[in-house]
Amino acid sequence: MRLLLDTQTFLWFVSDGPRLSRYSRALLEDDNELLLSIATLWEMAIKVSLGKLGAALPYEVFVTQQLTLNSIQILSIQVAHLAVVSTLAFHHRDPFDRLLIAQSMVEHLPIVSSDSTFDAYPVQRLW
Repeated sequence: MRLLLDTQTFLWFVSDGPRLSRYSRALLEDDNELLLSIATLWEMAIKVSLGKLGAALPYEVFVTQQLTLNSIQILSIQVAHLAVVSTLAFHHRDPFDRLLIAQSMVEHLPIVSSDSTFDAYPVQRLW
């Protein structure tokens, strides 16, 4: 199964965080194809630059290392994704999450996320 990870899920997974649900951890550790939106990497870069997200390694080293170690593929942003963003109701105001929702819809990908606001959209949220 192909799975799209949201930012928190990715960070909790790679840091072995206790907030990641058992079910989600099992999904991510199983033989599933894990995808991370380039929007998630962009969001993390912004948070690093604002001092809201820190890591023991420089951003580029950390991201590259974790993508490789965990066999996570990057999902690029397509015009079709942005077209869906332009039509989404504003149940969710976070622009990065709105893009993830659109990507999930267009690519028919379940999203692994603790964010129940995603449930207001026609996506499959796994947690």
